[in-house]
Amino acid sequence: MDDLVLRALAELMPCGVQRGELELGGRTLRWVAAGTCEPAVVFDASLGEPGTLAWAGVLPAVARTTRVVAYDRAGLGASDPAAPMTLESQVNDLTAVLRATSDGPSVVVGHSWGGILAQLAALQQPELIAGLVLVDPAEEEYLAALPPHILREGIVNGERVLQQHAAGKLADTVREVFGPFARQLTDDDRLAELILDAHVSCYSRQSQARMIRDEHHLVVESLAAIRQRRAAAPLPDIPVVIFSATTGRPADERAMWTLFHAKLAGSLPQGRHIVLAETSHAINQERPGEIAAAIIGMIKDLRQR
Repeated sequence: MDDLVLRALAELMPCGVQRGELELGGRTLRWVAAGTCEPAVVFDASLGEPGTLAWAGVLPAVARTTRVVAYDRAGLGASDPAAPMTLESQVNDLTAVLRATSDGPSVVVGHSWGGILAQLAALQQPELIAGLVLVDPAEEEYLAALPPHILREGIVNGERVLQQHAAGKLADTVREVFGPFARQLTDDDRLAELILDAHVSCYSRQSQARMIRDEHHLVVESLAAIRQRRAAAPLPDIPVVIFSATTGRPADERAMWTLFHAKLAGSLPQGRHIVLAETSHAINQERPGEIAAAIIGMIKDLRQR
């Protein structure tokens, strides 16, 4: 099979990138990995987004310092779907990847929904996690406070994606959505096209396109369970960096979301909160340099200890 994702990342990462996979109960989780040394850094992405590509702007810099692993959650990108897909299955998948890709605790980087999953993994298996970098992480109290029609926006958008897939029009939408990201990653038109081809390949199957709707469903259904898990135990005493965006939502919603981030950082002995001006929720695309710098700084501190 022509692995367009691996081809694109190989050109962005001259140090070399490889595929990895893990069999779990008759299905396979897949990731890309590069670099050497410990601690490893494991990346988890936002809703409906293949993690192997979501972090393409961050991976090259961090891979020069340590081992990096960016994985596709079940049903996304190259990973097989999970049936049923639950909050527990997604947290267990992340902890399984952590065990499979490192001999010791890893730094986990999570964007949006991936930021919640990273925290739940730290609550469930604290011995696997050396630090957290949370990139505009989703927040259950913030989500629960939104009007129902806003909370369901992602589900409605997911239905539109499925309609576009059925009509054979989804590839054009994927190219439009990820076009700015591809052009930020490279000035080479040929490579930018390869990156967009790789994104299109990650939504070519109906099961892949369906994940945008289904993961938004999962978020809505999981808010109470997330509250319960967070109330049961605090996050471990590890370094935690939280990035907040400043645009992309109405000002009152954005202020509330950022306040929750500030409260979380302030509640942690080693918490640090960074607000990025003029940046939308897609911080992983717009400000990869700041994310990479925070990760590299955390790695250096952990090694010194």
